Amino acid sequence: MEVITIQSQAFQELVGKLEAINNRLNVKEKEPKEQWLDNQELMQLLKISKRTAQHYRDSGLISFSQVGNKIYYKLSDVEELLKSHYNKAFKR
Repeated sequence: MEVITIQSQAFQELVGKLEAINNRLNVKEKEPKEQWLDNQELMQLLKISKRTAQHYRDSGLISFSQVGNKIYYKLSDVEELLKSHYNKAFKR
């Protein structure tokens, strides 16, 4: 085993830099990233056809992004679609 010695001030600077890096990583982990679904994932999640997904887009029921031929949806938009069509149970 090899023993390496450094000055106390150099050690403190090194610890400070490591703590700063750790703090930046923790802040990034706390920020929620928006999750995106592609068209296939949306169809599987909602158990709908490709044509129904297109109808939702064409009628403005759900927002989407298109890159080339690939279509993406925000998971939060899918949740909002479901919430907006939620019917609360009622007693008879």
